[in-house]
Amino acid sequence: MAQDKEIKVAFVHDFLVSYGGAERVLESLIRLYPEAPIYTLLYDAEAMGGRFAGKDIRVSFLAKLPAFLRRRHRWLLPIFPVAVEAFDLRDFDLVISSSGAWSKGVVTRLHTVHVAYLHSPMRLLWDANERYLDMIRAGWCKRFFGRIVLSYLRLWDREAADRPDVIVSNSRYTALRAEKYYRRESPVVYPPVVVSGTEETSTGRQVVTEKEKFFLVVARLSESKGIGTAIEAFNKLGLRLVVVGEGRERRRLEAIAEKNISFTGRVDDTELTSLYRRAESLIMPSEEDFGMVAAEAIALGTPVIALGRGGALEIVEPGATGELFRSETPEVLADAVRRFLDRGRSAYEPSCRERSGRFSEERFLSEWRSIIEKAMREK
Repeated sequence: MAQDKEIKVAFVHDFLVSYGGAERVLESLIRLYPEAPIYTLLYDAEAMGGRFAGKDIRVSFLAKLPAFLRRRHRWLLPIFPVAVEAFDLRDFDLVISSSGAWSKGVVTRLHTVHVAYLHSPMRLLWDANERYLDMIRAGWCKRFFGRIVLSYLRLWDREAADRPDVIVSNSRYTALRAEKYYRRESPVVYPPVVVSGTEETSTGRQVVTEKEKFFLVVARLSESKGIGTAIEAFNKLGLRLVVVGEGRERRRLEAIAEKNISFTGRVDDTELTSLYRRAESLIMPSEEDFGMVAAEAIALGTPVIALGRGGALEIVEPGATGELFRSETPEVLADAVRRFLDRGRSAYEPSCRERSGRFSEERFLSEWRSIIEKAMREK
């Protein structure tokens, strides 16, 4: 962009305390302006494993709180709006926020252009507020005061969604939710999938990775991710399942898993890519706003068996790149696995290869450049 050298740019991201899909997207997003600072509510360099090392990370006043509070940052829920509004962004001409919750609520000057990449309207405030209270096992007293806090935050979130000049959604599903809850239209830019791709020998011939007789789950081990449904289904099927990820639910999930199910914890990118390639299929048992792991698996030629809701409907094509199941029950998931096995994995591989470049980083950055140029012109 012609004006890139003349404008001052800042990025804002909710948290840098664990590495997941939103942080993968941020890594690509900051390639637009590699020297721009990154504002975030909390930053844990060790937990990020060296990612964003050397970047100008500017952390909110929450970083001054005691470590035990920072580690339990969910306790700080009512304070997050105050912290994000306290960022001093007056020196910047362009602010790009990467928001699954709070970052879209930053306050900018009148002439600053603010473009927000929306990963999701906050589920705990909108369509899953009661489920959230169930998940934290709130008693009547905690539930009473919890509803008051969530109501206050819902009002803030609705107002905060009016602050960006442009909202960009990560899927059509997210765009529909933004229209319903925020009354705002938003263009869709699918997240980039950055994987090592196909390997080639020195002669230029593609290396073929042998598939193994296991299915794969890659997710944070929390109740909302539906891992228990997958474990119960594979307990019944007796097929091998490998679960990648960490979280508060790990001990409970290990307790209900049979011997055919193994847990790896966190793995590095090299090992994760290897698991994707070798697996028969990826299992995605929860409703996602996009579904980064599904897109990554397909990009590496591995079909996906996913819950047929949310972003999965935009990624997985039944009978082509995988199968969908319609209910969060072990029996329905098991039926989808049987359909997959009846067809055979080789029936899905050609479609996966054809669609492997659909979510490229080049396409992602090109679309973002166009959106920023238009927003700057109109402002």
